[in-house]
Amino acid sequence: MPARILVVDDDASILRLVRLNLEMEGYDVLEASDGKQALDALAKSKKLPDLMVCDVMMPGMDGLEVVRRIRKDDQLAALPVLLLSAKAQDRDVQHGKSAGADDYLTKPFDPDDLLETVARLLKAGPRK
Repeated sequence: MPARILVVDDDASILRLVRLNLEMEGYDVLEASDGKQALDALAKSKKLPDLMVCDVMMPGMDGLEVVRRIRKDDQLAALPVLLLSAKAQDRDVQHGKSAGADDYLTKPFDPDDLLETVARLLKAGPRK
């Protein structure tokens, strides 16, 4: 059974790019266009995804807040999260990891880097 990945991004072109690359690798991809929609999808899901790939800069609830809320929720806390962001300075990466992200890729990203990072996080499995 393929791994399920929830991709969250308010930019439809990035959402499509990530989805297509993941689907070409055989992953089952779910989508959300903002943080609230992502949290709603997780709350309603009968089977949680194996990984979430989430943009940082989104209107309403940004990706950092999404990660913080996931880490505080006993049902979701083990979900691995990869953040994507145009913010590429060291402090931005540190903020992402401090919020609870497992990894952080900067935009624009190489699709091969995305796939390698996803594979590594899935291999590591749920957070302990």
